[in-house]
Order: sequence, then structure tokens, then C-alpha cells
Amino acid sequence: MSQEQTHLMLPADSAWLALENARNPMTITVMMRVDGLTAPRLREFLRVYWMAWERFRYMPVKRAPAWWWEPDPVFDLRHHLDVVLDRFTESSLQEWVSARLNQPLPFYRPLWKFWLAPNAEGGSVLLLRVHHCYADGVSLTGIFDRLCPASPQQHPAVYGARQTGDLAPWISAAKGRIEQLVASGFAPETDTEKHLRNPVGEGEQAGGLLDQVARNGLKLVNEFSDFLAEPEDTPSDLKRPLLGRRHCRWSAPVPIERFRSIAKATNVTINDVLLSCVAAAVRPRLGISGATLEDAVMHAAVPVDIRSRLPDDLQPEPDSLGNYFGTVFVPLPVDGESALERLYRIKQETRRLKKSWQPGIAWGLACCSSLIPEPLRQPLSDVFYRKASAVVSNVPGTPEARYIAGCRIAEQMFWVPQAGDIGLGVSIVSYAGQVQFGVVADEAVLDDPEAFLEDCLQELSELPGGSPIVV
Repeated sequence: MSQEQTHLMLPADSAWLALENARNPMTITVMMRVDGLTAPRLREFLRVYWMAWERFRYMPVKRAPAWWWEPDPVFDLRHHLDVVLDRFTESSLQEWVSARLNQPLPFYRPLWKFWLAPNAEGGSVLLLRVHHCYADGVSLTGIFDRLCPASPQQHPAVYGARQTGDLAPWISAAKGRIEQLVASGFAPETDTEKHLRNPVGEGEQAGGLLDQVARNGLKLVNEFSDFLAEPEDTPSDLKRPLLGRRHCRWSAPVPIERFRSIAKATNVTINDVLLSCVAAAVRPRLGISGATLEDAVMHAAVPVDIRSRLPDDLQPEPDSLGNYFGTVFVPLPVDGESALERLYRIKQETRRLKKSWQPGIAWGLACCSSLIPEPLRQPLSDVFYRKASAVVSNVPGTPEARYIAGCRIAEQMFWVPQAGDIGLGVSIVSYAGQVQFGVVADEAVLDDPEAFLEDCLQELSELPGGSPIVV
């Protein structure tokens, strides 16, 4: 194997390998219901289109002190696609998907795999599991947007990306910014000062820049301190030691207009509505009541895309894979006595967090996890994951139906991994005018995922602008 075939992995990607543990594998699971998709059509689609992203031929390999991308010397697409001819009912399909979700991916091959179940009740089911080190939800959504056009006659026009060693731009950018700050007091015409230029003298310009640097530095210190000082979640049934056996479920599709009508009637965002539904479903499952519930602290770890916040020279290519998201820890009002109270308290918290630097701080800390010695890694992980009892991820899909290999995608669903000792993950996806909730939970923390989803949907009917929903 030549050295040119091996690429150093970015810390933002290797972080998800460093945070891996047997009870909580860092794997994203995607499920689609596709009308009429057959094994030959899928194989050809994967061979021509999916494999155009070179990273999918690579596997992560640990070579001290870092992780590397190395090509699989015996790559064969047959290793990454299973066709299952069983006739699944809706109930048996849920158990089958849960079993796949608990099945480890072999580290001696690229960490992704498809399953096709063409005889499932309600249409063919396509399942994908891919390790988080390959991509985040936004990257995967971008791939499927490219490869799944809005017409069965349309073919992807531009697709694929080369796998390159892309650490150099980050090192160069960091070096440039350090030099820029050092020189800022002596060279008033730096790029940063041009951006900050105002109609005053050069000396005042330089002073203004230094004042801004000082203010930003102080803001960063304050926000970092607030982040570390955020209280840990109250011990509850959701914080029990994990067993490593997980079950996933998904709801029936709900028209997105129901969420929009609630958001319009209450002057909140759709995301606020979704989080309030989760807060309502979590409340009776904490094992806490009375005065203890009034003082209870519970956070949801919510991924936030940070691509738009990165400097221009660090922006990823539109079709590239990778991880570019931070995390905000949203306090859930589990003590709220009404649906409307829970909703407005969620709104207040999300507005506060939108203005914070918490996503960038969390992203930076996650990147550090693969760079520090293993004995110190657990304390860093604890800084994150003791502050949350659930992961809640909301991925907006396309407003119109899409086609894969010429076949219509009827539904889309995904399940997020939960790092550390978090045992509950809630996913919300919108697609073609519909919204679906998904839940994945360790047996130790949640034994009734169907009832949890019913409670999420019940909350909608109790909000202004909502209406009863048949589950």
C-alpha cells in the first residue's frame, strides 16, 4: 500500500471513534420505504453513484497517535449489501431493524452497510448503517439529495467526491489567524481590520481591533465557563447503567401543516414544537414526582450544524463528507404542568442558545477527544454527556418526494447514536410534507418506545392550533 493511498483523519471525524463504546456504537441508521426497489437496481445504483464518494472505499485504522483513512485492499460491494427476502409485517419489521441496529459493523472493512427487504409489508425497505466518523446527518442528507432526484427519469448531474488528506487547510488557517492577531497592533491593514474598517484614523482602527479581540476573548471565556458550570442532569430512570441492548420504533407520518399551524398560532418555531413534544413524553418516564420533579434538571443534547459559522477558508466542499456540527444542551421543562407552558419555556431556552457560542465550544471539545491520552478521555466525555439524558436530532428533508434508482421514496426515517451513557435518542425527520418521530432506547432506560411515541403525538393535540392525531 503506497503512502499516497493513506489519509490522516480530521479530529472532528476521529472524535466519534474515540467516543465509541460497546454499549453505544457511534453509528447512524437510516431507513427508507421505496416503492418497487429491487436488488439488481440497488446494486447498480450503489456501484455507479454511491461508490463515487471515495471515502466509502476506505476504513478507519488507528496508527498511533492518530486515526487514518486507509483503502480496503479487498473491497467488494457484496460485503456491504444484504438482500433479505423475508416477508415482514410492521411489527416484525420493527424488531428486525432493532436487531440490525444492535449488530456491530466489522472494523476490518469500511464501516457502512445496506440491507434491502423487498417483501416488507407496505413496500420495499432500504436500511443503511454508517459510522459517524464518515459523515454527520447534514452530509448524508446532502448525498441523498444529490443522488435522489425529484423525477424517476432524472439522473444525478453532479455527484461523488475524492478522499483527500484535508488537514493542511486547518493547520494553515490556524497559523494565519495566530499571525494575524500577533500583527494586528502593528499592521492596521490586515484582512481582519479591513473587515472592521470604520471612518477613523489608523491608530484608532488598530485599537478598535484589539478591543474587539479582547471582547471576543472575554465572551469566549465566559461562555466556556457557563458551559462547564451547566448543572448535570438529575438522577432518574433515564440515567440508569446501560445494558447495550437497544430497540427502535417509528411513528406514522403526520402532516407537517399540523406543526406549522401550532407554530403560527403560538409564535414559535417548528423545532420548539418538536422539543416540547419530547419534553412531554419524557416527563412520566423519569421516575420522579412531587417536589423532586419541580427541582429536576434534564437536558436534551441537540446537534447544531456549524458550517455557516466557519471561516470561508475552512468551509467544506458542498459534496464532501465529514462532521461539522456542535451540540447545544437544551433544558427540557419536565416540571411544566401544561403543554403551553412547556412550549414557551422551550422557546425561551432555544432563543438563548441560538445566540451563544455553545455549538462551537462543544465541537471544539469533541475534536479534542481523539487528541488526548485515553485515560483522560473519559473525564472529557463526562463533561458532555452527564449534562444530558437524551439526544434529540431534527433533520429537515426535501419538501417533495424523491426517487432512488428510479423508485419513489415513500418514507424516510433515521436514528441517531447516543454517546457516553445516554440511553435515549429521539429523531424527527420531515419529508414530502410529512413528519415522523423515531426513538431508539436502551432497554435499561425505556421499555415502552411505542407508548413514548404516542405521548409525543398526543402533546400536539393539546397545543393551540393542533388537532387530535390518530396513531
